[in-house]
Amino acid sequence: MEKLKIAGGYPLKGTVRVSGAKNSAVALIPATILAESPVTIEGLPDISDVEILKDLLEEIGGKVNITDDEMTVDPSRMISMPLPNGKVKMLRASYYLMGAMLGRFKKAVIGLPGGCHLGPRPIDQHIKGFEALGAQITNEQGAIYLRADELRGARIYLDVVSVGATINIMLAAVRAKGRTIIENAAKEPEIIDVATLLTNMGAKIKGAGTDVIRIDGVDSLHGCRHTIIPDRIEAGTYMILGAAIGEGVLIDNVIPQHLESLIAKLREMGVNIESGDDQVFVNGPSNLKAVDIKTLVYPGFPTDLQQPFTALLTKAAGSSVVTDTIYGARFKHIDELRRMNANIKVEGRSAIISGPVQLHGAKVKASDLRAGAALFIAGLMAEGITEVTGLDHIDRGYSNLVEKLNGLGATVWREALTQEELEHLKNT
Repeated sequence: MEKLKIAGGYPLKGTVRVSGAKNSAVALIPATILAESPVTIEGLPDISDVEILKDLLEEIGGKVNITDDEMTVDPSRMISMPLPNGKVKMLRASYYLMGAMLGRFKKAVIGLPGGCHLGPRPIDQHIKGFEALGAQITNEQGAIYLRADELRGARIYLDVVSVGATINIMLAAVRAKGRTIIENAAKEPEIIDVATLLTNMGAKIKGAGTDVIRIDGVDSLHGCRHTIIPDRIEAGTYMILGAAIGEGVLIDNVIPQHLESLIAKLREMGVNIESGDDQVFVNGPSNLKAVDIKTLVYPGFPTDLQQPFTALLTKAAGSSVVTDTIYGARFKHIDELRRMNANIKVEGRSAIISGPVQLHGAKVKASDLRAGAALFIAGLMAEGITEVTGLDHIDRGYSNLVEKLNGLGATVWREALTQEELEHLKNT
């Protein structure tokens, strides 16, 4: 295991290229199960979640080849192998295997998924959708068993807007008999990306990106080639970095329309931002204004950028309030930022940040993926050396992080954990 070491205070300047969307990749890869001939996905990020999903597809008989940022999956010999344990428990998005395997094989056994610990994130809406399509579902010894004689289209109203449930129901419904209508569907760009892949495979989907999605089931799906969209959360993270400690940072391979809520808040803080067709230029001012943010479902402010943005707000003059309406437990980074001299208090679902303060380097631990992003941003802003452990979380979502940061002028490196540090981590 390794830790990330950051020498803070170096201004960032130059160009950074954004990788393919992590939140798309973890759904696109399971979607290949539904085809009966090879599917190629271009532009995948070099992250641990992609490697785990590759191993899971191989476990059920898929032939998977990765070259650079391109993955080709031959699903023709896949079988409905039970996956109750092992790597399926290492990432939250393994639940997409449920919808994909149910759609193709009409049965699946999937262990309850793991991933970041952000408080309760139930899969009841996923199960509601599968049952509406005709599946019988039981929870047996920590695994979800899904069985159906056949799947039939249905009208499904989601009680809460859920990206995961919307995509999972889409995966199962594309090979069901008849029409499925998903109401109160999520509208994130990643849903459009998955729908585009499925349509290229021969599915009939209308309305992706709106709150009503209509799917006419087909008997079979075929292979295709698909290019993943850029990662709006990675792009947003580098935009926040540019605002915090940038002297002109150009973020390449971006869809600016996917980041309008972030761009609006950064401009409100006084940040100079120029948008092009597929690039965003960020120049951080010497003085930042405090702002309030509230996370909302897309196109509102993304919950995945709440933690990185909180780190930025420590530099803003005045009092800022950050409210997370999506995941109330997404404040585990606050105690770590306090170790670095941040002035933050948590009240319920809100964090109140008073600034500006000068952050100081410290030994901190990433409790989840986006908490890790908040900490490496804070480390780059801080005086002295910051050590971040919990890199396994950061590696789930940020491709080639050290190389990209150093390419902008940062001084960042990895070091192996000492035996004493490993023992300490086990006990915390």
